[in-house]
Amino acid sequence: MPKPLILSLDGNEFSVSLIKIDREKLYGAIEIEAFDEKGNEASIKVLAPDGKMLIDRGGTSLGTVSEAGASVDRTELTPVDGDGEEIEPVPSSFGKPNVLSPAASEDYLAQIVKSVYLLQPFEDTKLDFLYDHLDANRIYQFPFSYRGGVDYDNAFLLGGKTDAFMIVGKQAALQYVKLNQAAVLDSVEEEEISADDIDFDLL
Repeated sequence: MPKPLILSLDGNEFSVSLIKIDREKLYGAIEIEAFDEKGNEASIKVLAPDGKMLIDRGGTSLGTVSEAGASVDRTELTPVDGDGEEIEPVPSSFGKPNVLSPAASEDYLAQIVKSVYLLQPFEDTKLDFLYDHLDANRIYQFPFSYRGGVDYDNAFLLGGKTDAFMIVGKQAALQYVKLNQAAVLDSVEEEEISADDIDFDLL
């Protein structure tokens, strides 16, 4: 059984399970099947760099190599920031309380959404206290990482009397311009070339 996500609001803790909401659940899905002229099911293959060999799906993979071309295991890699400083990995958000803090609607609307989850009570947990707070048009947030990694995503909670949703994303880097402000593009003026400048011996 998957671990519950523990949320803490005003000293009250709630254990919830996450149900991911994707496009297939909302709109359904279409599956396309392809067949050759003999009625045999067609499959996708990858053409090797030699232009002759066909490789079945799953027959290729990505690998990490050093500057010398030697294979490197992922466990040997260390994440660093733009200045070359080592980044301290963050743990998973599961298995520990996650304190909810109030969030502004502007912060929520400025997110690039990665995932949307429906929160369900874990086992016998009651979510009435959380539902009441969300029904009052409140938004809460906390740092979230599903499996742990280099950094946290932003998780926002919103909902109503009977449902709660968690929207996970990253802050968008928005750049604004004024109404009458024209965008400036770097341009290089092309030099005019006359017929005398053309060397016809090269044609």
